[in-house]
Amino acid sequence: MVHTTGFTEPNGAPVVGWRQPPAPTGVALAGAFAELELLNADTHAQALFEQYLGQDQVWDYMPYGPFPTLAAYQEWIRQTIQSNEHLFYAIKNLETGQFEGVASYLRINPSSGSIEVGHINFSPALQRTVAATEAMYLLMRWAFDAGYRRYEWKCNALNKGSRRAAQRLGLSYEGVFRQATIVKGCNRDTAWFAAIDSEWPRLRAAFETWLGPANFENGQQMERLSDLTRDIRVSDDPYISAPA
Repeated sequence: MVHTTGFTEPNGAPVVGWRQPPAPTGVALAGAFAELELLNADTHAQALFEQYLGQDQVWDYMPYGPFPTLAAYQEWIRQTIQSNEHLFYAIKNLETGQFEGVASYLRINPSSGSIEVGHINFSPALQRTVAATEAMYLLMRWAFDAGYRRYEWKCNALNKGSRRAAQRLGLSYEGVFRQATIVKGCNRDTAWFAAIDSEWPRLRAAFETWLGPANFENGQQMERLSDLTRDIRVSDDPYISAPA
């Protein structure tokens, strides 16, 4: 829809009745399979460092890491969580009782109603688990329930795993920004994905269906999340196919 009244050229539809959401404060997020709490060096560094130890591939697309020692990782956490530019969570897998990954909010813009999820680093123990999916759902749910209009996901365009994950979670592909930045001395093209608030009710229902006990039999999923979100996404990534 375009809006012309009061403008010399067509403009976007008026945003009526929307109120600016709060910035995230780091409230704990709890589900049936995962719990997220604010990242803290003293509480989480050792457990996470042990999960990442010997798994240097998890840092390939990160602008930092791997860390040679626990002390180095602790110091990175201490410095990182001081910034107001992002809000990091440690992710506990309730099946194992262990902290096995991190994720954060970043590019938090309440005045526009947009927020991004990023710095997603799942240890091999957390990857492809129900807890990993629920952690992403909990972060998305908080953002839309708080009143954000747009939920973003960006990744290195070469990171096919991240691109598949974004699409599986119901975020629509929005294109690639070429030569967006330089990471670890290498060019990075950035792939963009997003979901918007009008899509959230259906996405929420898809997540709740997938996470529900009726969807699992002997630990095996009956319906794939990518199938549940397929008709909600307005555009799919032409360079990948969603995983099971």
